[in-house]
Amino acid sequence: MENQKILVVDDEPDILELVQYNLEKEGYSVYTANDGREALEIAEKVVPDLILLDVMMPEMDGMETCVQLRGNPKLDKCVVAFLTARGEDYSQIAGFEAGADDYITKPIKPRVLLSRMKALLRRNGRQAEAENVFRGKKILIDRERYVVTKDNVELNLPKKEFELLSLLVSQPGKVFTRSAILSSVWGNDVVVGDRTIDVHIRKLREKLGDDCFRTVKGVGYKFSEE
Repeated sequence: MENQKILVVDDEPDILELVQYNLEKEGYSVYTANDGREALEIAEKVVPDLILLDVMMPEMDGMETCVQLRGNPKLDKCVVAFLTARGEDYSQIAGFEAGADDYITKPIKPRVLLSRMKALLRRNGRQAEAENVFRGKKILIDRERYVVTKDNVELNLPKKEFELLSLLVSQPGKVFTRSAILSSVWGNDVVVGDRTIDVHIRKLREKLGDDCFRTVKGVGYKFSEE
């Protein structure tokens, strides 16, 4: 674990205390904030590995806080998860569009929350980017050699297909928004439409299988071999 840092942001003292207690028992360094503005200040100073963020808060709500966190290059590798009583689909979609990595609905048992935190930290972008080789159940991706192998058969993927696939597998299970995909794969200086993403996903499905790519309607795409 190497003393991973977690920032918990909630305006309810009881929740802060409960979550902090359970996380510290697992050996994490835990910081707390009561609102979004305080969270931004603390995050800037300590650069946490993960931020657990409530949605409904005074001063600055969780959605706006998440947007500002994602706008800070210093914090771009930080995992952000919403912990909120709001479980509506539109609220979850708004959370992912704001840049969150996960959306956890209250109430949740401490042990289940810890399990979710550990899973998120394993998928931390720092670890994913450090791995040059992705090994899935049927797929192997060598980022250094630009090689994709499925069922021991080497495939030749065009550069953009490879980059899109590499992005999606960097955090299996995470939903990448269309805007995040366009920015990462095509860059902000290149003007392409949403249809471009759909075409590349279709081509990847043809080569690697429909079951590897899941569409989250109104949000984006994720990679899964489950």
